Amino acid sequence: MKQTTVQALSGQSIFLKIAPVACALLSACTSPMPPATPPVGVSAGQPSPAVIGPIPAAKGSARSSGATTPRAYRSDGATHLYGLNAGRIYQGKMPPLLYAIGVLNVEIDQVGRVTRLDWMRAPKHAPEVIAEIERTVRSAAPFPAPARMGKVVYTDTWLWHVSGKFQLDTLTEGQN
Repeated sequence: MKQTTVQALSGQSIFLKIAPVACALLSACTSPMPPATPPVGVSAGQPSPAVIGPIPAAKGSARSSGATTPRAYRSDGATHLYGLNAGRIYQGKMPPLLYAIGVLNVEIDQVGRVTRLDWMRAPKHAPEVIAEIERTVRSAAPFPAPARMGKVVYTDTWLWHVSGKFQLDTLTEGQN
């Protein structure tokens, strides 16, 4: 019986030594976090933007892509193009009759440069649209670097309104 009492007392002794340390650790976990520093260009007290767009093409892409397939990269390419052309994106559902529709393959190298454009379906009735889409894609370089693939050829469909505004099939809001 004495041995059990000694073991119980020694267990209590260890608990009494560990308890303050455990309490200190737990209280550190519940202490308030310091206020987050707002992103560059956002002042304190204002809501931060939900999506940070790409840096203009002259400065390079804001990010690299973690995509492992061309289909997954297509979303990165589309958001990059939308970020650089925000004022040219058609807002809302597109009308039932569009001025032009084109399907374009874009080859991007390991650092995000456009190395080749290949039309799968060019809007030949609107050569000015073909030229403008090609100019838009080339001027958007560098694209997000396809870090996990080395290079990528991705395909997207351009939906072109008569006003000159567009949507990409990847991010379209649909059509009436």
